[in-house]
Amino acid sequence: MKRVVLPLLALGLMAGAASAQTLRIGLAEDPDILDPTLARTFVGRIVFMGLCDKLLDIDKDLKLVPQLATEWSWSPDQTAVTFKLRQGVSFHDGEKMDAEAVRYSLDRHLNLQGSFRRSEINVVKSIDVVDPQTIKVSMGAPFAPLLAQFTDRAGMIVSPKAAKDAGANFGAKPICSGPYKFVERVQQDRIVLEKFKEHYNAQAYAFERVTYLPIVDGTVRLANLRSGQLDMIERLQASDVAEVKKDSRVRFASQTGLGYTGITINVANGERAKSNVLAKDKRIRQALELSIDREAINQVVFQGEFLAGNQWVPPTNPWYVKTVPSPKRDVAKAKDLLKAAGVANPSFTLMVPTGNEAQQVSQVIQAMVKEAGFDMKIQQVEFATSLQTAQKGDFDAYLIGWSGRVDPDGNITAFEACDGGQNDGKFCDQGVEAALKDTRSTSNFEQRATAYEKIAKIHADQMPRVYLYHPTWFWAMNPKVTGFQPVPDGMIRLAGMKMN
Repeated sequence: MKRVVLPLLALGLMAGAASAQTLRIGLAEDPDILDPTLARTFVGRIVFMGLCDKLLDIDKDLKLVPQLATEWSWSPDQTAVTFKLRQGVSFHDGEKMDAEAVRYSLDRHLNLQGSFRRSEINVVKSIDVVDPQTIKVSMGAPFAPLLAQFTDRAGMIVSPKAAKDAGANFGAKPICSGPYKFVERVQQDRIVLEKFKEHYNAQAYAFERVTYLPIVDGTVRLANLRSGQLDMIERLQASDVAEVKKDSRVRFASQTGLGYTGITINVANGERAKSNVLAKDKRIRQALELSIDREAINQVVFQGEFLAGNQWVPPTNPWYVKTVPSPKRDVAKAKDLLKAAGVANPSFTLMVPTGNEAQQVSQVIQAMVKEAGFDMKIQQVEFATSLQTAQKGDFDAYLIGWSGRVDPDGNITAFEACDGGQNDGKFCDQGVEAALKDTRSTSNFEQRATAYEKIAKIHADQMPRVYLYHPTWFWAMNPKVTGFQPVPDGMIRLAGMKMN
């Protein structure tokens, strides 16, 4: 559903009627299912920030901070971690949040059919209740990214009773222990949460209600903020940043992100891959990359506010593999590669989620690759639907972003491991598999960096995904909204926020 700006009279009435106790947040897409085990959208994670507490969280400096777990300690051999849980915590249905609830939720993440969390924590071998407030997670081998995984959906704890009672319908009325509880959802229109007054830190949350409203069009999203129909929007368009910074009606905030946007190529997912010209020969995929100017995309679409890059972490990240830098655009070489592959004018379709910026990016790419001989068609699909379509393998190439994680493992394993939960292109390489295992089995930076270098070299050769750029998060809000703390993961944490 596209929102439009109401006539001036109606706007005045709406703005006057809006309660200062309700925070209205404009989202760039409509989330998928509100079940932390099955969900995979960025906007869903924003909603979960108010709805579902996790074992751990991160702060603005990317340091681990307590949430449901107040303490944690590693075993001497680094193969297990023991969590002490916060006492006196209850779920929204009144059930007690304890070690058994944590055990149930982690087991659900690992074993529920369709779980997107499985590949994030599949090294876990056992989950043992030590006592009602203590849980021990064992892996059998060291796993460096484990704590980082628990700062996101893999660490979210749901009510066992509610999950068992609801079964496959849990996402329609999720029950967690977060500061806000679920009230209602109207697809493509709104998600409403209400303050959970029994939350252990309820005093930190000022709003009685939080309403999330999906508005795909960035221009309309900003217009609704300026008109008073919204109090805050996420992912302000880069093209609007300069203007918004000068607008006294709007407060601006930004933060360098952890994620990326790229083109996922269907190399082996179902029947569509068999007819996908990009899947036939790695030289065709290499040619596609060489026909694209990453920095030009950044300048034309994002006013130079983003960062061009060719890996799962940005060039400024300590985990970036400097020995495999972004190649410069080379149309002549791209044509030579296509000729060597025996394909003169390869034709494929790029699936693109609806939205202004994604459409602009796809159009710029379309013009660039045409010069090398590619006939690229653009297919715009509603965001949540595009995720389902990609999972089924009904695509040639897919322009999709990932919001990023603190540990680099969270940016690559789910997408390029053979059994990765979000490996929509079904790329599978045993060299990558072995290197991923190496990166996860040690906390030593040099050893992990060496393994990531192996992956980067294989990726540059096989090119199952064309990484394009790394976004900067932009938010805009009513100047009366205070207390918002930008964090590199792009989430909106409601603690401390209020309306003055």
